[in-house]
Amino acid sequence: MCDIWQRKDGRESHATDLERHRESIRRLSVQHVVLSGGEPLLNRELDAICTFFRDLGIRITLLTTGLLLQKKASIVEAGIDDIIISIDGPPDVHDRIRRVSGAFQAIQKGVLEIRERRPEIPISCRTTVQKLNHTQLRAAVSAARSLELNSISFLAADISSAAFNREERWTAERQDEISLSPAELIELDEEIELLIQMHQEDIDKGFIKEGNAKLRKIGARFRERIEGTPPMSPICNAPWVSAVIDVDGSVRPCFFHPPIGNAHQLTLEEAINTEVGLSFRSRLKIASNPTCQQCVCSLNYPR
Repeated sequence: MCDIWQRKDGRESHATDLERHRESIRRLSVQHVVLSGGEPLLNRELDAICTFFRDLGIRITLLTTGLLLQKKASIVEAGIDDIIISIDGPPDVHDRIRRVSGAFQAIQKGVLEIRERRPEIPISCRTTVQKLNHTQLRAAVSAARSLELNSISFLAADISSAAFNREERWTAERQDEISLSPAELIELDEEIELLIQMHQEDIDKGFIKEGNAKLRKIGARFRERIEGTPPMSPICNAPWVSAVIDVDGSVRPCFFHPPIGNAHQLTLEEAINTEVGLSFRSRLKIASNPTCQQCVCSLNYPR
């Protein structure tokens, strides 16, 4: 549930800004770039940005709402290696959460257009679990099947951090709009058990990306807020294997930690290896760091 779309300055990333990083990207052996947002399909230089990364042999993943897939199909066809779409549930639930009438139908048309152009491209979806869809996980799987996607994944909504363009941490009232009540947490646990019971084959074959144990942990973030249970960090190595570059040039170890450098002033290699960055990584203990303990979106690349 990000607030990046609420930015008022209209800034976007530019292909020319990437040129200063070409050599450092090679030296760092960057293998994978994820284009996120807001909505990356709104970027007027997306084609040139994709060309830059393709020339370096880097895999490109597009994170998108999917609303513009049909309109931007030629750019996606030429420049993207795989697509992850945000799906909040079956059509009526998705449209209600997105507050866009016909949003699910627009995604369906976009997926069909991309499939006609490149049938082999992997297209998956991610469902962020929150108050308005906590009983709709099985229906979300059916929705993903109806779109003929390759997979679906689930994660709990981030209600505690100041990430994703939130000027400050959400108030208790704002958290209540997204988080679950005690009764809703019970419903979520029941829904997850039914999901496991009815879709074990989808889990075993990887159509549902999380295994049983990970699915059962989705309620943990909500339980911490309701019951005061101690938060537990996920397994993660994001700060050592990746970096997040914001539109203002800020370079972060991940989405949730403060910036360690600026890519508008330094090369990527310099930005991740500032004194701040080196000190941060040398001192970071994932298991005991308060930010990591509340993380809903970990990364654990094999080395």
